[in-house]
Amino acid sequence: MIKRCLLIVDLQNDFCPGGALAVKDGDKIVEPINSIMDKFDLVIASKDMHPENTVHFKKWPVHCVRGTKGSDFHPDLNSDKIDFVFEKGTGNRDDGYSAFEATNMDLESFLKEKGVDELYVCGLATDYCVKETVMDALKRGFKTLVITDCIKAVDLVEGDGERALFEMKKRGATLLESKNI
Repeated sequence: MIKRCLLIVDLQNDFCPGGALAVKDGDKIVEPINSIMDKFDLVIASKDMHPENTVHFKKWPVHCVRGTKGSDFHPDLNSDKIDFVFEKGTGNRDDGYSAFEATNMDLESFLKEKGVDELYVCGLATDYCVKETVMDALKRGFKTLVITDCIKAVDLVEGDGERALFEMKKRGATLLESKNI
């Protein structure tokens, strides 16, 4: 049975510098994530895969449209080590912040079938998709750990990332650095 699973949230071109909805220094987490992948029994990832005409784009700039370079993983990510990709935000009316909103497979069922005991979460962005994924994992009873040096925040309002970390910890997530895995 799988014990530890790494979930990489939305490490896509459009969320990295030069992308349509870039997170400052979002590309700086690629190398630390690559360096820890081999420490896990299972490595999975989520991707925004928006249609061109989603209501999500009334809130945010157009990003991660299915079939565009922006929806691809960052080119330096060792994506060949990813066992499965969960697509979210695929409908015209859904935002798809949480990886648990994936439409191509139910993430909760997948993790339970694999016997995941610990879910380690990293990726972009701390204050949106990472936070919502962590909160959903906790609601579903997964032991959830957030790798703090492998996440970056949007920080639309200064401190949003720190507030998100505080809330995740308050709800039961464990915060740790990659060197402590």
